[in-house]
Amino acid sequence: MVQNIDWNKLTFHYTEPDYVVRAACKDGKWEEPYATTDKTITLHVAATGLQYGQQVFEGLKAFRGADGRVRIFRMTENAHRMIHSAQGLMMTPPPADLFCRAVRLALTKNIDFLPPYETGATLYFRPVLIATTPEIAVTPGKDCELIVIPSPIGAYFPGKFHCTPFIVERHIDRAAPFGTGIWKVGGNYGSSFRATETAHAQGFDCMFTDAKTHKYIDECSAANFIGIKQLTGSDGKQVIEYLTPRSTAILPSITNDSLMTLAREMGMKVTRRHIRVEELADMQEAAACGTACVISPIGRIYDPDKSKTYSFGEKPGPVMTRLFNALQDIQYGRAEDRHGWTEIIEL
Repeated sequence: MVQNIDWNKLTFHYTEPDYVVRAACKDGKWEEPYATTDKTITLHVAATGLQYGQQVFEGLKAFRGADGRVRIFRMTENAHRMIHSAQGLMMTPPPADLFCRAVRLALTKNIDFLPPYETGATLYFRPVLIATTPEIAVTPGKDCELIVIPSPIGAYFPGKFHCTPFIVERHIDRAAPFGTGIWKVGGNYGSSFRATETAHAQGFDCMFTDAKTHKYIDECSAANFIGIKQLTGSDGKQVIEYLTPRSTAILPSITNDSLMTLAREMGMKVTRRHIRVEELADMQEAAACGTACVISPIGRIYDPDKSKTYSFGEKPGPVMTRLFNALQDIQYGRAEDRHGWTEIIEL
Protein backbone atom coordinates (compact mmCIF):
# COMPACT_ATOMS: atom_id res chain seq x y z
CA MET A 1 0.00 0.00 0.00
CA VAL A 2 1.27 3.47 -0.91
CA GLN A 3 1.93 5.40 2.26
CA ASN A 4 3.27 8.92 2.55
CA ILE A 5 5.26 8.96 -0.67
CA ASP A 6 6.27 12.48 -1.66
CA TRP A 7 6.49 12.00 -5.41
CA ASN A 8 8.46 15.22 -5.84
CA LYS A 9 11.22 14.03 -3.51
CA LEU A 10 11.81 10.60 -5.01
CA THR A 11 15.38 9.83 -6.11
CA PHE A 12 16.93 6.92 -8.01
CA HIS A 13 16.82 4.63 -4.98
CA TYR A 14 14.65 1.67 -4.02
CA THR A 15 11.15 2.27 -2.67
CA GLU A 16 9.28 -0.81 -1.46
CA PRO A 17 6.30 -1.74 -3.70
CA ASP A 18 3.38 -3.98 -2.77
CA TYR A 19 4.29 -6.84 -5.11
CA VAL A 20 7.13 -8.35 -7.06
CA VAL A 21 6.52 -10.76 -9.93
CA ARG A 22 8.27 -14.12 -10.15
CA ALA A 23 8.60 -16.97 -12.62
CA ALA A 24 10.74 -20.09 -12.32
CA CYS A 25 12.35 -22.29 -14.95
CA LYS A 26 12.82 -25.94 -14.04
CA ASP A 27 14.21 -28.61 -16.37
CA GLY A 28 14.07 -26.13 -19.26
CA LYS A 29 10.37 -25.29 -18.80
CA TRP A 30 9.21 -21.85 -17.72
CA GLU A 31 6.29 -21.48 -15.33
CA GLU A 32 3.75 -18.66 -15.66
CA PRO A 33 4.65 -15.40 -13.85
CA TYR A 34 2.77 -14.64 -10.63
CA ALA A 35 2.64 -11.69 -8.23
CA THR A 36 3.65 -12.07 -4.61
CA THR A 37 4.34 -9.91 -1.59
CA ASP A 38 7.34 -12.12 -0.74
CA LYS A 39 10.44 -10.07 -1.58
CA THR A 40 13.00 -12.58 -0.40
CA ILE A 41 14.80 -15.30 -2.34
CA THR A 42 15.38 -18.82 -1.04
CA LEU A 43 18.40 -20.23 -2.85
CA HIS A 44 20.33 -23.42 -2.39
CA VAL A 45 23.75 -22.58 -0.94
CA ALA A 46 25.37 -24.19 -3.99
CA ALA A 47 23.24 -22.33 -6.57
CA THR A 48 25.39 -21.35 -9.53
CA GLY A 49 24.00 -17.83 -9.32
CA LEU A 50 25.87 -17.54 -6.00
CA GLN A 51 28.85 -19.77 -6.75
CA TYR A 52 29.72 -18.53 -10.23
CA GLY A 53 27.86 -15.25 -10.73
CA GLN A 54 25.25 -16.51 -13.19
CA GLN A 55 23.03 -13.43 -12.91
CA VAL A 56 21.80 -10.83 -15.41
CA PHE A 57 19.31 -8.01 -15.14
CA GLU A 58 17.43 -5.29 -17.03
CA GLY A 59 16.03 -1.82 -16.40
CA LEU A 60 13.00 -0.14 -17.97
CA LYS A 61 10.28 2.34 -17.09
CA ALA A 62 6.54 2.97 -17.18
CA PHE A 63 5.31 6.54 -17.62
CA ARG A 64 2.02 8.22 -16.78
CA GLY A 65 1.50 10.40 -19.82
CA ALA A 66 0.28 13.91 -20.37
CA ASP A 67 -2.96 12.37 -21.68
CA GLY A 68 -3.38 10.25 -18.53
CA ARG A 69 -2.51 7.02 -20.31
CA VAL A 70 0.16 4.62 -19.08
CA ARG A 71 3.07 3.69 -21.33
CA ILE A 72 5.98 1.24 -21.04
CA PHE A 73 8.99 2.19 -23.14
CA ARG A 74 10.60 -0.37 -25.50
CA MET A 75 9.82 -3.35 -23.28
CA THR A 76 10.33 -5.91 -26.04
CA GLU A 77 13.85 -4.60 -26.64
CA ASN A 78 14.63 -5.14 -22.96
CA ALA A 79 13.27 -8.68 -23.24
CA HIS A 80 15.53 -9.40 -26.20
CA ARG A 81 18.54 -7.89 -24.43
CA MET A 82 17.93 -10.11 -21.40
CA ILE A 83 17.78 -13.13 -23.71
CA HIS A 84 21.12 -12.08 -25.21
CA SER A 85 22.65 -11.59 -21.75
CA ALA A 86 21.33 -14.93 -20.50
CA GLN A 87 22.70 -16.76 -23.51
CA GLY A 88 26.06 -15.11 -22.89
CA LEU A 89 26.18 -16.58 -19.38
CA MET A 90 24.83 -19.97 -20.52
CA MET A 91 21.52 -19.47 -18.68
CA THR A 92 18.03 -20.48 -19.78
CA PRO A 93 16.53 -17.19 -21.06
CA PRO A 94 12.91 -16.31 -20.40
CA PRO A 95 10.91 -16.06 -23.65
CA ALA A 96 10.25 -12.47 -24.68
CA ASP A 97 6.48 -12.82 -24.29
CA LEU A 98 6.88 -14.22 -20.76
CA PHE A 99 9.22 -11.35 -19.84
CA CYS A 100 6.66 -8.83 -21.10
CA ARG A 101 3.78 -10.52 -19.28
CA ALA A 102 5.80 -10.38 -16.07
CA VAL A 103 6.48 -6.64 -16.47
CA ARG A 104 2.84 -5.87 -17.28
CA LEU A 105 1.71 -7.83 -14.22
CA ALA A 106 4.21 -5.96 -12.04
CA LEU A 107 2.76 -2.70 -13.34
CA THR A 108 -0.91 -3.55 -12.85
CA LYS A 109 -0.35 -5.00 -9.36
CA ASN A 110 1.58 -1.88 -8.33
CA ILE A 111 -0.33 0.75 -10.28
CA ASP A 112 -0.72 2.93 -7.18
CA PHE A 113 3.07 3.31 -7.21
CA LEU A 114 3.09 4.89 -10.68
CA PRO A 115 3.81 8.57 -9.98
CA PRO A 116 1.61 11.39 -11.31
CA TYR A 117 2.57 12.92 -14.64
CA GLU A 118 3.33 16.36 -13.27
CA THR A 119 6.13 15.09 -11.00
CA GLY A 120 8.39 13.80 -13.78
CA ALA A 121 8.81 10.61 -11.72
CA THR A 122 8.30 7.13 -13.16
CA LEU A 123 7.82 3.50 -12.19
CA TYR A 124 11.10 1.69 -12.78
CA PHE A 125 11.32 -2.09 -13.29
CA ARG A 126 14.37 -4.17 -12.45
CA PRO A 127 13.94 -7.68 -13.93
CA VAL A 128 16.59 -9.99 -12.45
CA LEU A 129 17.44 -13.46 -13.71
CA ILE A 130 19.46 -15.73 -11.41
CA ALA A 131 20.58 -19.34 -11.86
CA THR A 132 19.28 -21.62 -9.10
CA THR A 133 20.80 -25.02 -9.99
CA PRO A 134 22.88 -26.48 -7.10
CA GLU A 135 26.36 -27.26 -8.41
CA ILE A 136 29.95 -27.22 -7.17
CA ALA A 137 31.60 -28.21 -10.45
CA VAL A 138 32.51 -25.25 -12.64
CA THR A 139 29.57 -25.72 -14.97
CA PRO A 140 26.53 -23.57 -15.81
CA GLY A 141 23.22 -24.12 -14.07
CA LYS A 142 20.12 -24.31 -16.25
CA ASP A 143 17.36 -23.78 -13.68
CA CYS A 144 16.58 -20.09 -13.15
CA GLU A 145 14.25 -17.63 -11.48
CA LEU A 146 13.07 -14.37 -13.02
CA ILE A 147 12.01 -11.65 -10.58
CA VAL A 148 10.60 -8.29 -11.68
CA ILE A 149 11.14 -5.67 -8.99
CA PRO A 150 9.18 -2.41 -9.41
CA SER A 151 10.15 0.82 -7.67
CA PRO A 152 8.93 4.39 -8.15
CA ILE A 153 11.88 6.66 -8.90
CA GLY A 154 12.23 10.41 -9.15
CA ALA A 155 13.28 12.50 -12.10
CA TYR A 156 17.02 12.08 -12.64
CA PHE A 157 17.39 15.87 -12.72
CA PRO A 158 15.06 17.17 -9.98
CA GLY A 159 13.94 20.63 -11.01
CA LYS A 160 16.52 21.19 -13.72
CA PHE A 161 18.34 19.44 -16.57
CA HIS A 162 22.00 20.02 -15.66
CA CYS A 163 25.62 19.03 -16.31
CA THR A 164 27.92 16.72 -14.35
CA PRO A 165 31.74 16.47 -14.36
CA PHE A 166 33.60 13.26 -15.27
CA ILE A 167 37.12 11.97 -14.71
CA VAL A 168 38.99 9.67 -17.13
CA GLU A 169 39.87 6.27 -15.62
CA ARG A 170 42.84 4.36 -17.08
CA HIS A 171 43.89 2.18 -14.15
CA ILE A 172 40.76 0.20 -13.31
CA ASP A 173 38.90 -1.75 -16.00
CA ARG A 174 35.14 -2.22 -16.07
CA ALA A 175 35.06 -5.10 -18.56
CA ALA A 176 37.52 -6.83 -20.88
CA PRO A 177 37.31 -6.85 -24.69
CA PHE A 178 35.26 -9.89 -25.71
CA GLY A 179 34.30 -10.40 -22.05
CA THR A 180 30.93 -9.76 -20.42
CA GLY A 181 30.69 -6.01 -21.14
CA ILE A 182 28.14 -6.44 -23.94
CA TRP A 183 25.74 -8.20 -21.55
CA LYS A 184 23.87 -6.67 -18.61
CA VAL A 185 25.65 -8.72 -15.98
CA GLY A 186 25.65 -7.65 -12.33
CA GLY A 187 29.38 -8.38 -12.07
CA ASN A 188 30.17 -5.65 -14.60
CA TYR A 189 28.76 -3.09 -12.18
CA GLY A 190 30.34 -4.61 -9.10
CA SER A 191 33.74 -4.53 -10.83
CA SER A 192 33.28 -0.81 -11.51
CA PHE A 193 32.56 0.22 -7.91
CA ARG A 194 36.21 0.72 -6.96
CA ALA A 195 36.63 3.27 -9.74
CA THR A 196 33.25 4.97 -9.50
CA GLU A 197 33.35 5.39 -5.72
CA THR A 198 36.85 6.89 -5.95
CA ALA A 199 35.63 9.28 -8.64
CA HIS A 200 32.57 10.27 -6.59
CA ALA A 201 34.79 11.05 -3.60
CA GLN A 202 36.63 13.53 -5.81
CA GLY A 203 33.41 15.14 -7.07
CA PHE A 204 33.32 13.37 -10.45
CA ASP A 205 31.59 10.56 -12.24
CA CYS A 206 33.78 7.98 -13.97
CA MET A 207 34.65 7.65 -17.67
CA PHE A 208 36.16 4.23 -18.38
CA THR A 209 38.68 3.68 -21.16
CA ASP A 210 39.13 0.46 -23.13
CA ALA A 211 40.84 -2.29 -21.15
CA LYS A 212 43.32 -3.19 -23.90
CA THR A 213 45.00 0.14 -24.69
CA HIS A 214 43.32 2.69 -22.37
CA LYS A 215 43.29 5.08 -25.33
CA TYR A 216 39.62 4.91 -26.27
CA ILE A 217 36.39 5.93 -24.51
CA ASP A 218 34.31 2.99 -23.33
CA GLU A 219 31.43 3.44 -20.85
CA CYS A 220 30.55 6.57 -18.88
CA SER A 221 30.14 5.01 -15.45
CA ALA A 222 27.09 2.76 -16.10
CA ALA A 223 26.00 4.48 -19.31
CA ASN A 224 26.93 4.93 -22.97
CA PHE A 225 28.88 8.00 -24.16
CA ILE A 226 27.68 10.55 -26.72
CA GLY A 227 29.78 13.31 -28.28
CA ILE A 228 28.54 16.10 -30.55
CA LYS A 229 30.83 17.58 -33.22
CA GLN A 230 30.30 20.33 -35.77
CA LEU A 231 31.59 19.22 -39.17
CA THR A 232 31.90 20.96 -42.51
CA GLY A 233 30.55 18.87 -45.37
CA SER A 234 32.03 18.58 -48.85
CA ASP A 235 29.51 21.19 -49.97
CA GLY A 236 30.72 23.62 -47.32
CA LYS A 237 27.59 23.26 -45.18
CA GLN A 238 27.74 22.63 -41.45
CA VAL A 239 26.79 19.13 -40.30
CA ILE A 240 26.19 17.96 -36.73
CA GLU A 241 27.80 14.60 -35.95
CA TYR A 242 26.39 12.36 -33.21
CA LEU A 243 29.40 10.29 -32.16
CA THR A 244 29.26 7.22 -29.89
CA PRO A 245 31.77 4.43 -29.22
CA ARG A 246 31.83 1.10 -30.99
CA SER A 247 33.28 -1.43 -28.60
CA THR A 248 33.12 -5.12 -27.73
CA ALA A 249 33.05 -4.19 -24.03
CA ILE A 250 30.06 -1.84 -23.69
CA LEU A 251 26.37 -2.57 -23.25
CA PRO A 252 24.15 -1.93 -26.29
CA SER A 253 22.02 0.84 -24.81
CA ILE A 254 18.34 0.91 -25.78
CA THR A 255 18.29 4.61 -24.91
CA ASN A 256 21.31 5.29 -27.13
CA ASP A 257 19.69 3.34 -29.97
CA SER A 258 16.56 5.49 -29.60
CA LEU A 259 18.57 8.71 -29.54
CA MET A 260 20.54 7.70 -32.64
CA THR A 261 17.25 7.19 -34.50
CA LEU A 262 16.03 10.62 -33.43
CA ALA A 263 19.37 12.21 -34.32
CA ARG A 264 19.16 10.84 -37.86
CA GLU A 265 15.63 12.19 -38.18
CA MET A 266 16.94 15.61 -37.11
CA GLY A 267 19.46 15.52 -39.96
CA MET A 268 22.53 14.60 -37.93
CA LYS A 269 25.31 12.32 -39.08
CA VAL A 270 25.41 9.34 -36.69
CA THR A 271 28.79 7.64 -36.28
CA ARG A 272 29.76 4.63 -34.16
CA ARG A 273 33.51 4.00 -33.95
CA HIS A 274 36.49 3.92 -31.61
CA ILE A 275 36.88 7.37 -30.04
CA ARG A 276 40.26 8.46 -28.68
CA VAL A 277 40.11 10.43 -25.43
CA GLU A 278 41.98 13.30 -27.11
CA GLU A 279 39.08 13.75 -29.56
CA LEU A 280 37.08 15.30 -26.73
CA ALA A 281 38.89 18.54 -27.61
CA ASP A 282 37.01 18.64 -30.94
CA MET A 283 33.53 18.12 -29.43
CA GLN A 284 31.11 20.90 -28.60
CA GLU A 285 28.89 18.76 -26.36
CA ALA A 286 29.22 15.48 -24.47
CA ALA A 287 26.88 13.31 -22.42
CA ALA A 288 26.18 9.94 -20.89
CA CYS A 289 22.91 8.23 -21.79
CA GLY A 290 20.86 5.44 -20.26
CA THR A 291 17.49 4.40 -18.88
CA ALA A 292 17.80 6.28 -15.59
CA CYS A 293 18.87 9.67 -16.91
CA VAL A 294 17.92 9.49 -20.62
CA ILE A 295 20.74 12.00 -21.22
CA SER A 296 23.17 13.25 -18.58
CA PRO A 297 25.06 16.20 -20.11
CA ILE A 298 28.74 16.48 -19.23
CA GLY A 299 30.09 19.88 -18.26
CA ARG A 300 33.76 18.94 -18.18
CA ILE A 301 36.01 15.89 -18.28
CA TYR A 302 39.29 15.82 -16.37
CA ASP A 303 42.10 13.54 -17.57
CA PRO A 304 44.48 13.21 -14.58
CA ASP A 305 47.11 11.24 -16.50
CA LYS A 306 47.45 14.06 -19.03
CA SER A 307 46.64 16.95 -16.63
CA LYS A 308 44.05 18.02 -19.20
CA THR A 309 40.50 19.30 -18.78
CA TYR A 310 37.96 19.23 -21.62
CA SER A 311 35.16 21.74 -21.08
CA PHE A 312 31.71 21.74 -22.68
CA GLY A 313 29.98 24.54 -20.76
CA GLU A 314 28.14 24.82 -17.49
CA LYS A 315 24.72 24.34 -19.08
CA PRO A 316 23.39 21.54 -21.32
CA GLY A 317 24.06 22.28 -24.99
CA PRO A 318 21.35 22.81 -27.59
CA VAL A 319 21.74 19.43 -29.29
CA MET A 320 21.56 17.39 -26.08
CA THR A 321 18.62 19.46 -24.89
CA ARG A 322 16.76 18.90 -28.14
CA LEU A 323 17.39 15.14 -28.08
CA PHE A 324 16.44 14.87 -24.40
CA ASN A 325 13.16 16.71 -24.95
CA ALA A 326 12.33 14.72 -28.10
CA LEU A 327 12.70 11.36 -26.36
CA GLN A 328 10.89 12.47 -23.20
CA ASP A 329 8.02 13.79 -25.33
CA ILE A 330 7.55 10.30 -26.81
CA GLN A 331 7.83 8.59 -23.44
CA TYR A 332 5.25 10.88 -21.84
CA GLY A 333 2.88 10.85 -24.80
CA ARG A 334 3.45 14.51 -25.71
CA ALA A 335 4.60 13.60 -29.23
CA GLU A 336 3.58 10.98 -31.78
CA ASP A 337 5.31 7.64 -31.33
CA ARG A 338 6.10 6.96 -34.98
CA HIS A 339 8.39 4.04 -34.16
CA GLY A 340 6.03 2.06 -31.93
CA TRP A 341 8.43 2.32 -29.00
CA THR A 342 5.76 2.63 -26.33
CA GLU A 343 3.12 0.12 -25.32
CA ILE A 344 -0.03 1.67 -23.90
CA ILE A 345 -1.36 -0.37 -20.98
CA GLU A 346 -5.12 -0.38 -20.63
CA LEU A 347 -6.00 -0.54 -16.94
